[in-house]
Amino acid sequence: MTKEPAIQSRCAEEDIDLVRLLFVTQSGAVRAQTVDTAKLDEAIENGTTVSQLIQMYNAVGRRNKDGHLTTVGEVRLRPDPDTFRALPYAERTGVMFCNIQTLGGNPWTIDARSSLRSFSRTLESKGLSPRVSFESEFHLFERNPEGGDQTIGSPGAYLTESTRETHGTILRAIDALEEQDVVVEKYHPEYAPGKHEIVTGHQFGLRAADEHVLVRETVDSVARSDGYRATFLPRPFDNATNGCHLHVSLWDGETNQFYDSGEGSLSRIGKQFIAGVLEHAPALTALAAPTANSYARLRPQNGAAGYVCWGQENREALVRVPALTAGDQSGNSLRLEFRGADNAVNPYLCLLGLLGAGYDGVDRGLEVPEPLSVDPGNLTAEERSKKCVERLPRTLGQALDELESDDVLRDVLGDALFETYIQVKRSHWREFAYDSAQSWEMEHLRSVY
Repeated sequence: MTKEPAIQSRCAEEDIDLVRLLFVTQSGAVRAQTVDTAKLDEAIENGTTVSQLIQMYNAVGRRNKDGHLTTVGEVRLRPDPDTFRALPYAERTGVMFCNIQTLGGNPWTIDARSSLRSFSRTLESKGLSPRVSFESEFHLFERNPEGGDQTIGSPGAYLTESTRETHGTILRAIDALEEQDVVVEKYHPEYAPGKHEIVTGHQFGLRAADEHVLVRETVDSVARSDGYRATFLPRPFDNATNGCHLHVSLWDGETNQFYDSGEGSLSRIGKQFIAGVLEHAPALTALAAPTANSYARLRPQNGAAGYVCWGQENREALVRVPALTAGDQSGNSLRLEFRGADNAVNPYLCLLGLLGAGYDGVDRGLEVPEPLSVDPGNLTAEERSKKCVERLPRTLGQALDELESDDVLRDVLGDALFETYIQVKRSHWREFAYDSAQSWEMEHLRSVY
């Protein structure tokens, strides 16, 4: 465990004068208060106050005035000392992630990070500790004051030319992540010009979501220092998308509960977890694809999931079970990949919903349907109907309708968090419907995510 005196000592040794206290709102925006290191002990001990109203702002920074949180009321940001890091891209600055508490010192029921921590501990007590990795896709581009932003790099997945064109920026971003103890397992350019993907190492529970926030913050900061911009928006340009794939397995100590050693394949618990995810997929989509822009990405045969199905090594399925790592005799690499999320998510909330949906399948012993071994987009409507392969919601509005009717996810999130999220996202959907164009979000959100 990191102790507060060790943090103060490290600040002194590394010439850190400021510490950013990070949290993520319902809209998925990363926010921070910054304290001087002279006030750091007090912030750790007592927290720092912030208006609860910040949770009522939607993705474009507009307050939902009809929401139940108003200008009256404050909560406390309580920094988690175990998350302290120096920021290599920000001079004399460190960072800590925060849980949010009431003024009385209790976990605030609207704080997604606290809720994820609590649910992860519940799973751990059942021998089902979640181990998670995020794959984050993003675009590098140059701002043009006269319009027509220009992406940086050549088109083509794994194209060495694109790797060479942005090598310096990518290298500095990876170095900065590893200096923050974020393991980068893989990097490659993606299909569209300027598109890249960074894959971080698997971590247990809360840390994986924290590291996803660090990836977003670091990539954008390094890109700006090189004169570029980075966007994680689901569809930032025409014919271009960014996804966020979550890799998940459940563990009991050193044993991967998703692996059946006798069969050498997916276990009963793994299949039940997938069944739960598929059953709640329409509602889960509202948490995993949380902007109107998300649904310009979430379409069949678009490099993302369009249908509710699963398959072994099937990259058009909502849930993919990747092949085992070569030489893996223990099954430690067996996991599922959820392909329906994007980087506009609040990662704590998205992961909470995914774990809750999957655990419902385990708890109820749900039967998983047969895996799909073809691209569902190549099936006829009649063939999909026979295989019970349904279309995911096509708009944020439809997904929110599904979420509102899902009692299991309501119970997992808790009434307060559930209702607050619905209110904020309904506000977002109304804003989009009013302007009624996908170009609206491309313009407004490209520099947000």
